[in-house]
Amino acid sequence: MKFSEQWLREWVNPEISSQELMDQITMAGLEVDGFEAVAGAFQGVVVGEVQSVEAHPDADKLRICQVYDGQQTVQVVCGAPNVRNGLKVPFAVVGAVLPGNFTIKKAKLRGQPSEGMLCSESELELSGNHEGLMELPADAPVGADLSDYLGLNDISIDVDLTPNRADCLSIRGIAREVGVLNSLLLESPDIREVEAVHSDVPDIRVEAPAGCPRYLGRILRNVNLQAQTPLWMQEKLRRSGIRSIDAAVDVTNYVMLEQGQPMHAFDRAEIAGGIVVRMARPAEKLVLLDGQEVELTDQTLVIADHDKPIAIAGIMGGEHSGVSANTRDLILEAAYFDPITLAGKARHYGLHTDASHRFERGVDYQLARDAMERATSLLMEIVGGEPGDIVEVVSEAHLPDDRVVDLRTQRLTDVLGLAIDRTTIEEILTRLGLHVDKLLKDGWRIRVPSFRPDIAIEEDLIEEVGRIYGYNNLPVTEPTGALGLRATEEAVRPVSSIRHYLVAQGYQEAITYSFVDPKVQQMVDPEQDGIALANPISSDLSVMRTSLWSGLLKTVAHNQNRQQPRIRLFETGLRFVREGEHIDQQPMLAGVVVGPEHPENWANGRRTADFFDVKGDLEGLFQLLGIEVQFVGSQRPALHPGQTAELMRDGERVGWLGTLHPQVQKNLELNGTILMFELFLNSIVTGYVPNFKEISKFPEVRRDLAIIIGSDVAFADVERVTRKHAGERLTELRAFDVYEGESLGEGNRSLALSLFWQHPERTLNDDEVHSLFNGVIDALKEELGATLRS
Repeated sequence: MKFSEQWLREWVNPEISSQELMDQITMAGLEVDGFEAVAGAFQGVVVGEVQSVEAHPDADKLRICQVYDGQQTVQVVCGAPNVRNGLKVPFAVVGAVLPGNFTIKKAKLRGQPSEGMLCSESELELSGNHEGLMELPADAPVGADLSDYLGLNDISIDVDLTPNRADCLSIRGIAREVGVLNSLLLESPDIREVEAVHSDVPDIRVEAPAGCPRYLGRILRNVNLQAQTPLWMQEKLRRSGIRSIDAAVDVTNYVMLEQGQPMHAFDRAEIAGGIVVRMARPAEKLVLLDGQEVELTDQTLVIADHDKPIAIAGIMGGEHSGVSANTRDLILEAAYFDPITLAGKARHYGLHTDASHRFERGVDYQLARDAMERATSLLMEIVGGEPGDIVEVVSEAHLPDDRVVDLRTQRLTDVLGLAIDRTTIEEILTRLGLHVDKLLKDGWRIRVPSFRPDIAIEEDLIEEVGRIYGYNNLPVTEPTGALGLRATEEAVRPVSSIRHYLVAQGYQEAITYSFVDPKVQQMVDPEQDGIALANPISSDLSVMRTSLWSGLLKTVAHNQNRQQPRIRLFETGLRFVREGEHIDQQPMLAGVVVGPEHPENWANGRRTADFFDVKGDLEGLFQLLGIEVQFVGSQRPALHPGQTAELMRDGERVGWLGTLHPQVQKNLELNGTILMFELFLNSIVTGYVPNFKEISKFPEVRRDLAIIIGSDVAFADVERVTRKHAGERLTELRAFDVYEGESLGEGNRSLALSLFWQHPERTLNDDEVHSLFNGVIDALKEELGATLRS
């Protein structure tokens, strides 16, 4: 929010310096981002009047002017195209000093004497306009000092507001704050109802009341838009960073800056039938005021007539319905648009306007009528016109609810660390425009005004009291409290231990956005609908992730584009899944591996990491966590159909492991074999509690076994059956050989196992071991169809 200090002081004028004013605003939570003088440093420039203009005898583009400076008439040679008789302009007399320490002296231009200089806006550093002389109003007093006449002893202050303080996006809002801080009343303009002089009213229909709960329109007939905007208004707009365009646009911009209500003016002759506020229809197009043609989406609120859209609601008007110098009748618009409906729409079309900036943050929903009356009276003063009645269409059910918030005295004291007098608290709240509805035994019941949408809970009120009382006035206190040790479940492993393990395995931790590209997410997890953001940073970061793979795969692409051949990444974070009306935030662990198994080195081979390398990393992690997880062949849309495993623990799925589907890999333009895993953290962090077990003093017994089984039988099934029937004294099971060949027959393979038994208290005898060994063989034959290999 950029504004003129002089304009602010018209509303409230505390007896403090400019610097003190800016410091005060900053300490109140409205940070001053910067300030600058409204004009360059100059002296000796007065209001001059051109009395005659003649052609230069020796130069086609120069003119010889006679200029009166209030004391004498002097000759000045000028090349500006707009110089003419009777024009009043800034005149730098001989001896004047212009910005850049440029001194005006007597001179001859192409043989003709020149005593002074007629100035443009750029030469005085008022703006960048150097196309001609700066034209002053006809009633400007000749000879008056230009700085005094234009009030150039002023600065433009730029305040960087947080998104919740939309109430300060106006002179009224800033003045209200300064008035509260200095216990001063506001001297606001008197806004009165403008009486209608004709019966013409606009036909207004609101078909989207949720997006536009309030819409006001008024017809102003027989205006003269060739009339010049008053210099005082042009200067206030300029010092607020807005360029003067024409009287109608300038007035709507002025009211927006002054009151905080964006407005728009339509050319009535270009409106077919009436005004309709509705959602855009698919494939509708609109040429905006900046000349850009946009194709509207059905999520965009538009202002339309009976044939076509004429504006994007709360963002920008259309070129076709805009006012021009030939416009005779206006339709003025003032409305309240729902911030959620408008959120992100300007960015979607590559726009950012003063109107959208305000509507997205929340405009006072009770302000539209006052703004309409203020704009009407200003327009009538400048361009004339005949006003009609205001037509208001309102949906009370869709307007924001009135808010009542309780404030407790003790809670305020606890948070601020200071007991403030009740009278002082009530005075602060009242000056802020908050209404004390009821005095409670332990505090107050506060009714929040419509211009403060940011106040919703008790802490908001405490913040208001604290910042107005003055943060510097609060005592410095050291917090005290007991810090007891928190009990932790021994069976639950901290996530940090998982990170440390993966880093030790050569992985690097990545942190990616929780919002991702919807196209990438659709490829990675087509079974889940991503939750769309109301106000995304960009179109490729517009949905909440349902899988951490979306971000990790884009990171892989980023690294491969920078010639990184070996990538091993992991990430811990949340995924967001909609469960009915509830959003379930699930902690996840995901990883991706691509490239060589080991870094390039003379001692390492060049073998590319495969499925079993990553499976081994996960098995090591599960051993660290103290859990047993089975890898079961399965399918998932983003993974290769023949290289996908579902990870199961006690019959519950805890994650996935597999190779990226070739089609997805092609669409994402990735190279190499992409191996990925994703686990539910809450399902794997709880394992067994470590306990002491004495090492047996007695010898271990080993038996080897070679069996022939079907190629489709998983080793996990062999291990399960073996352990089930080998007895509780089995200490280890190893697979030391796998063989497939023609001699075994098609669809068969040989698997060699070593079984180890050991008793903690005695030596096992041969009969015991033989019985257990035979039991394992019989079980493998019966349950898995295995046969002994001879």
